[in-house]
Amino acid sequence: MKKQAQSPVRILFAPLDWGLGHATRCIPLIQYFLQNGCEVWIAAEGKTRQLLSQEFPQVTFIALKGYRIQYANSKIGLVFKLLGQIPRILQTIRYEHRWLQEAIALHDFDAVVSDNRFGLHHPIVPCIYITHQLKIQVPGGPFAENMLQALHYRFINRFRECWVPDFEKSPTLAGQLAHPARFPSVPVHYLGPLSRLHPQKTPLVRPLLILLSGPEPQRTLFERLLLHELRTFDGNALFVRGLPGDIHPIPGFNHVTIHNHLRADLLNEAICSSEWIIGRTGYTTVMDLVSLGKKSILIPTPGQTEQEYLSEYLRQEGLSYTLPQASFSLKKALEGASTFPYRFFPPDSTEGYKKIAAAFLQSIRQQ
Repeated sequence: MKKQAQSPVRILFAPLDWGLGHATRCIPLIQYFLQNGCEVWIAAEGKTRQLLSQEFPQVTFIALKGYRIQYANSKIGLVFKLLGQIPRILQTIRYEHRWLQEAIALHDFDAVVSDNRFGLHHPIVPCIYITHQLKIQVPGGPFAENMLQALHYRFINRFRECWVPDFEKSPTLAGQLAHPARFPSVPVHYLGPLSRLHPQKTPLVRPLLILLSGPEPQRTLFERLLLHELRTFDGNALFVRGLPGDIHPIPGFNHVTIHNHLRADLLNEAICSSEWIIGRTGYTTVMDLVSLGKKSILIPTPGQTEQEYLSEYLRQEGLSYTLPQASFSLKKALEGASTFPYRFFPPDSTEGYKKIAAAFLQSIRQQ
């Protein structure tokens, strides 16, 4: 039965709470569906909900417990920390699967878009799974990676489609992460980069913008390092801490302005008006900066193998100047980046997701 013309398609979005990148990269998709007459609901809690409620005050939010992944201070500590959380992660997957069955029965969703939440699939309602990691990088070498990929595909194959936010053909942003030798059995569609930001022609007003992101305690550890380095920086700098909803700001100093969070339009302007961008090698940050054609200096979160892989890949491809946190020096980083041979993508290369989203929306309306 076709969707009644007077009844808008109701779509539930549910991004993973592992940092804020999963939430921010859903923003262009949410905007697309809203602009095309859909009724969007968002399932989230904590900082993810705070960020998305600022961007979409008009949508309905419902509470869904996150995975609440905890990090460690060291690389080896992170491995054991994550292994110890596996039982709770599996429990959360089972919980969110039961939660979705009840939510669909209660709210009559026509479709679900899950960004890396494994349990949000349904036998009847079409559910989309978003990930840029079809090949997951983990400590332990190829054997561990193949085992984890097989487990990941078991979850992906329960969804209707898998959407990958990267280019389908070289040059790509995620390398082997998004382009494995073996694929899931469900249809895989490449969206191109997903970014809520858009290029602006604006004069450069500051040499440096720092964008922090990612889970604790590494976010705070990196923040302390950067604030220390900025004490001897002579130029103007804008420091965005990546803490939406936090009511405890810290004061600026010298020529450094500090914000806990910036709304998307203000962040867009800040990035475009800054010469250099320093941040984590989080994939959403990569997509944002590539979409805006900015020169970046990116530092992977210690122990996060995906970011460490991306760091090497992006540097080899000329997409970002990268270096490890352990040897980070602001002065040396800016010196190295000043001679780095950056390469850029065409400014119109970030609209590919609209074609995939339009086909999906049409299929729902024809049900």
